[in-house]
Amino acid sequence: MGNDLNADENARRETLINSPVIAIVGRSSDHYYSSYQVGEYLIEHGFTVYNVNPNVENVDGEPVYDSLSDVPAKIDIVDVFRRSDALPEIVDEAIALGAKTVWAQLGVENEEARRKALQAGLNYVENMCIRTEHERLFAHSVEG
Repeated sequence: MGNDLNADENARRETLINSPVIAIVGRSSDHYYSSYQVGEYLIEHGFTVYNVNPNVENVDGEPVYDSLSDVPAKIDIVDVFRRSDALPEIVDEAIALGAKTVWAQLGVENEEARRKALQAGLNYVENMCIRTEHERLFAHSVEG
């Protein structure tokens, strides 16, 4: 059984510490969108970020992959900027690829996806911004 990260702040902290590779599903190339800004924040804080969006060719010159299975690396966190009804399929892909965690952004929730992920042994968090949590949990290490 995976960890329900919504219920366990220490597990969220450990997940962020031990998860250097993040695939952002639904990453936009438009600087005004949250998915773009979150990706930039994660890169600035040392994470390796892979962009996944079949409707975008590149993000600031970096490749964008059509699906998670196209990402050429082992994925620690699948960060989801998609509609809630897309989550179960994304969880299936994450399970198949051996990802450790599915992190659904603010407003993205799906009980079926949560159940599937946890039963498959993945960590799971929904309706929570990975950037906001990183800033909050590691504020002492962020210059300000």
